[in-house]
Parts: sequence; C-alpha cells; structure tokens
Amino acid sequence: MKKVFFLLSLTAALSVSAKNEVTVNVHADKPGATINKNIYGQFSEHLGTCIYGGLWVGPDSKISNTNGYRNDVLNALKELEVPVMRWPGGCYADEYHWMDGIGPKEDRPVMVNNNWGGIVEDNSFGTHEFLNLCELIGCEPYISLNVGSGSVEEAAKWIEYMNAADGPMAKLRKQNGREEPWHVKYIGIGNEAWGCGGNMLPEYYSDIFRRYQTYCRDFNGTQLFKIASGATDYDYEWTEVLMKKVGSMMNAVSLHYYTVSGWVGPKKPALDFTEEDFYWCLGKCLGIEPVIQKHLAIMSKYDPEHKTPLLVDEWGTWWEPEPGTQLYQQSTMRDALVASLSLDVFHKYCDRIQMTNIAQVANVLQSMILTKDDKMVLTPTYWIFDMYKPHMDATYIPTDLEGVEVKLTPNERYAANPDETATRPLPLFSSTASKKNGKLHISMSNVKLNEAQSVTVKLDGMKAKKVTGKILTSGKASDYNTFEKPDKIKLADFDKARIDKKTGDLILEIPAASIVTLEVE
Repeated sequence: MKKVFFLLSLTAALSVSAKNEVTVNVHADKPGATINKNIYGQFSEHLGTCIYGGLWVGPDSKISNTNGYRNDVLNALKELEVPVMRWPGGCYADEYHWMDGIGPKEDRPVMVNNNWGGIVEDNSFGTHEFLNLCELIGCEPYISLNVGSGSVEEAAKWIEYMNAADGPMAKLRKQNGREEPWHVKYIGIGNEAWGCGGNMLPEYYSDIFRRYQTYCRDFNGTQLFKIASGATDYDYEWTEVLMKKVGSMMNAVSLHYYTVSGWVGPKKPALDFTEEDFYWCLGKCLGIEPVIQKHLAIMSKYDPEHKTPLLVDEWGTWWEPEPGTQLYQQSTMRDALVASLSLDVFHKYCDRIQMTNIAQVANVLQSMILTKDDKMVLTPTYWIFDMYKPHMDATYIPTDLEGVEVKLTPNERYAANPDETATRPLPLFSSTASKKNGKLHISMSNVKLNEAQSVTVKLDGMKAKKVTGKILTSGKASDYNTFEKPDKIKLADFDKARIDKKTGDLILEIPAASIVTLEVE
C-alpha cells in the first residue's frame, strides 16, 4: 500500500510542477450514446420545508400561488425544464399511506412523520397535488411505493387509482375530481430497503420485489417502469443479489450516493469551510465514479446486453443542517462544482445511467430553491442545472484532458474498504461535451480554489465558426445567495473564448472555482 501511495504522490507532484495550460480534446467525430434528459431529475420528499412552504402553500395562502403551488417556484422549475420528479420519499415513502392523502382536505387524517423530526402532517399534499404539480411544470412523476410498512394490495390499488380508466379505483379518483388517468410510468418498489425502508437483507428484499412487481400491473396502455431499491454507495453485495435473484423482473436498479461531509466524524457546516474541506468534498464527490464502475461491472455479469439501467436516484451534498431545521443547508459555489462534476460523470456513463435525482428540489440538502415566507432564492446548483440544459437528450461527445493537475484527498472509507487506497486523486479540471441540432456544447469546471486556468479546446471532426458561452462564477467558492442578495451568483454571458485563426482551437481562461459552458457552431 505504501508503494501505491508513493506512486500516486509522485504522479500528483509531477502534475503540480508542470505549469502547462489545460488542453481539452473534444472528439466530435466519435459520438456516443444519448444523454437521457432524466439524468437531470429532481427529488421531493416530505422532509423539512421541501413540500410545505417550498412547493406548496395552499390555495388560501397570501403568498402568490396557483391552486396552492407557489408561483415563484413553479416558474423557476418550468424554466429549469425538470424532466422527472421523485416523490414522496425517501424514508418517508415507507411510512406513507396514499389513501390518507386523497379526498376533501378536511377529511384527510393527520400523520406523524417519524423519520423526520416527528412532525405532524395534515396530508394536504397528496397524490392529486403531486401529480397535478408534475403536469403544471411538464415533468414525469416517479412514485416510490410503501413497501416497508405497506402492503401489496395498497400498492396495487395506488397504481390502479393513478392509471386505470375504469374500475373501482378509477371511480374513486373521478369522485375526487380527476377524470383522466395520470399515466404514471416510473414506479419505485420501496426505498433504501436495506435501511429505513425495512432493514431487509438483499435476499429477502429480492423476494419482496418479485412479489410486489407481480401485482404492479399495467393499465390503460401505460407500461410501468419498475425500479428496484438498490444499494447505498459501497454495498456491492446488494447489487449482486438483486441481479442474480430478480434479474429481468426489474426495469432498473437504483443507487444512492451522497457527498457527506465530516470525513469520518460529525458533519460539517455548508459555510466557512477550509481549503482542505473544499478539496476533500470534491474528491468525495468524484468518488462516485469507481462506485458506479463496480456496480455496473456486477450488473454486466448477469446482464451482458445491458438491458437493465442504473439509476442514481439520490445524490448530492449533505452538510450539517442549520440549527432548528430539518436538513436545511445553504448552497455555495462549492456545491455548484459538486453538481457539475457529478453530471460530468453521469454523462460519461449515459449508455448505462438513464436517470438521476438530486436531493432535493427545495429547502433540503443540495436544493435548487430556497424559500422563506414569500421570498425565494435560486441556488448556485440551480444555475448549474440551467447551464447544463443543452446536454439534455443530446448526443454524448467524449473528451480527454491534458495538463491537468491532480491533488490527493483523504478517502474516509479506506479503513472499511481495504481494496481502496487511503487517498483519492482529484483532477483539478473537468469537462463534458454533447451535440444536438448541429451545435456542440462543452462544459468545463475549474476545480482550483484560488487560481484561474488557461484552456485550449481542440476539436476533432468539427470546425468552429462561432463560439458563445455562459459562466457561473463568484469572488469566493464559499459565496452563496441570500434572501437579501438573491442575485449574488447567477449565470452570466461569457464572451472571452476566441477561435484561433491558425489552428481552429478555442482559447479561453476560466476563473478559479468556476464553470463555463461553450456553444460552438
């Protein structure tokens, strides 16, 4: 192990000593798979003020709303072109009984949210409210069924309620004011079954999945896409058992991976981080790539034709929550870099990864939106998702890098995973590219905390005639938006990229801790 560490250290030292500019080689002549737009999916759980106060204020609220949905949040999500949203959890899903959330609001029973603070919920936001929200913003719903404390009958009736044109559940839906089915496609059979979803063993959950999927039936021409509750980060045995015992009965298997702060100890705050914290965080973020590789390798053993995709349906940063809140945290430029680096990785494996869902859409963990009373803030992470929109449903274009410095960051999982090294190599630059409608989009992240990087982009198989761009940057990586200064960080036009007339290369400089997306015609 000392030898491995020495070699990694030597590689890093050589990289740091070399002061060459970064070269991004874009292989436009070697197109890959389509980047499924669902990689830009969102996650909304009954946790903190994600739902109540974030998405929903009720029709009688003084806050500007449409049928109870905050207008400012609605408009922000429409602008983001959210493709899919997961609900009602998360851990909450396995204690949620959908029948409690339909019918007249005054008749809906209250419930205790035992997973998140013991808060009493009035069930005013239920099936109709969520699915109508998805229609309003134009996204696909992804429903997580209650497997932990629910029943097969309850799950089967919920699907019938949402999708059937006729029958007892369709009749009940119509009585509650919805004539047409919603045609819900994405169905998660449980959530984190290894933990809050029931503390199951993989063999037991495999049997449970086989039973539930039998009674999750197609209605009215809607073919269900059944998603198995997959592993948490390094639990490769869970994936092995699922692939072996469930196989083609599932349409996809999920994976959860968080950039959790605190190394091995307590979580750290979202703000006031050190340089060491900054680089450790991004090293942990990129630690998802070897995890994805190992899970995909296991899946390939049982599915050599790659018919079953992997869905990373929970990911993002997880800091110490602000006092008196349920997982409410601020979002800085550091979080924006976690988002861009993660999306770069997901693009790289877009032939196997068909959906991801960042946690979460509002007021919880690495959220897009923060709200307080009638005020709303768009986070730096929101602007990354906005900047990356051109990659949605585009053709992946491979890139490779030259001259990138590498920094070694501690791997807090080393003691529990002796097959891994004690450090993670963190490249201080990242890129991804795609092509759609004749336009090439190249996104690049400068991971250096305090230094700008000069960049040369070489295009193979394409000649640049025009280049424009967008940039997300700020004075410091710890900068963030507040309700008093909501526009401190937002997308801006980037006009500092030029085309070298002799070589046709693109020449630019990217500020420290910043992200740029170029559009090339």
